Parts: sequence; structure tokens; C-alpha cells
Amino acid sequence: MEKGHGRIETRRIWCSTELKGYIDFPCHGQVVQVERLTTNLKGQKSRYEMAFGITSLNPEKATPEKLLQINRGQWSIENSLHYVRDVTFDEDRCRIRTKSAPRLMATLRNLALSLLNLTNHSNIAKALRLYAAKPHLTLRLVGL
Repeated sequence: MEKGHGRIETRRIWCSTELKGYIDFPCHGQVVQVERLTTNLKGQKSRYEMAFGITSLNPEKATPEKLLQINRGQWSIENSLHYVRDVTFDEDRCRIRTKSAPRLMATLRNLALSLLNLTNHSNIAKALRLYAAKPHLTLRLVGL
């Protein structure tokens, strides 16, 4: 159970190894079912979700508690990545929409983010301003 952002969220998980050998999925260790019930602090507006997954982790490496942590952590990664792409790169307002240009631009943005993350920049917007103002640092960053 977790309280925050004006709501209470209850998550439950069921894990099983019983399907091992029955499903055609490479390297599966467990199947999981995650149930989420979200209610606002006034007790209204309930939302119920159920998700299913397959993991290569066996029960010894990933207990149900650990799998819930992994599941919850994935959303923080997704949210932080999309936030940077939407806010810092203003990706939603990009007018590039034809042929392979959108995929190419997304690849270049991902490359820039990866390089900045590898060089331990915690503030991506600040780092982008630095490299835009000093192109010689950008060339050094990519090894030229």
C-alpha cells in the first residue's frame, strides 16, 4: 500500500512457476499477475487494473516483493525518460513526421541522452546548453 499524489494505491502480486514447460517463451522463470487498486484520498474514483507478465528470474532470485519493486521501478525509469524527452527536447511539438525522419530524430535524442548519462550529467538541460555553447566539448564527447 502506498499513499502519495492525492491517492492511495494498493498493489498485490501473484507469482507462479507452474507454467514452466507449458508456454513457448524463451528463458521464462515465473509468470506474474499484478493487481492495482487506486482510490483518491476522499475514498472516491477507484481504478482497478490487472497486468500480467513473464520474467526470466526464478523465485530464488526474485521474490514477490522484489518483483513488485522491479515493476514499480520500471515506471520511474519510463516517466523520467519521457519527461526529459518531452520537456527538454520538446519532442511533442516536433513537426518532423514523414518517412524515417521521426525515427532518426528519436535515435539522435536517445544517443544524446545516453552520452550525457554516461558522463554523469544529472541535469540534462544544463548539459545540453553547455555543449550547444561550446561545440569543441561536444566533439570531444563523441570522440572527435
